[in-house]
Amino acid sequence: MKKWLKQVVPTPKAIRENARLTDIFGKLLHDPNLWHLNRRSVAGAMAIGLFTMFLTIPMQSIIAAGFAIVLRVNLPIAVALVWVTNPVTSPPMFYAAYVIGCWILGIHAEGFNVHFWLDWHNWLGVIEPLLLGSLISGAVCGALGYFAVHGIWRWMLMHRIYKRKQRYQVSEASRVNTPSSNRQI
Repeated sequence: MKKWLKQVVPTPKAIRENARLTDIFGKLLHDPNLWHLNRRSVAGAMAIGLFTMFLTIPMQSIIAAGFAIVLRVNLPIAVALVWVTNPVTSPPMFYAAYVIGCWILGIHAEGFNVHFWLDWHNWLGVIEPLLLGSLISGAVCGALGYFAVHGIWRWMLMHRIYKRKQRYQVSEASRVNTPSSNRQI
């Protein structure tokens, strides 16, 4: 997993050369903890990215970067996860968040009718359940992502330890079973 992440995640140099991020965050981007690939850093970045992608505000990447810098977790992963929300995925994600918000507030949710959603007069009634549903969806997805990374990372570590033990036992067994005639005296 770590090798794959190193291939996919942009380098610190590429992030530092991004003019928009350096204008906002400046020297804060030089903190080495923002680039580490360890369980804590990746899990925190996953939580931040998944939470921030549900925010219904512009410039989600900058908000994710700010959270990553403050919490000192992996910056590229936190920012990259925000891009899960795009013009294709946004409508179903935010509609689901709206429905969740309506359910919690006890309001009747409007169907996915294009005419309703394009009429800006209806937006005032939609904002409250949408924001509430987005915050709840983001918090749940962020928590699930955080614990999933911890669980997967731990499982992979335990699997590596198990494989190492097996290799050690096989090498010990083959060393013990070698004939003594091959040994030099």
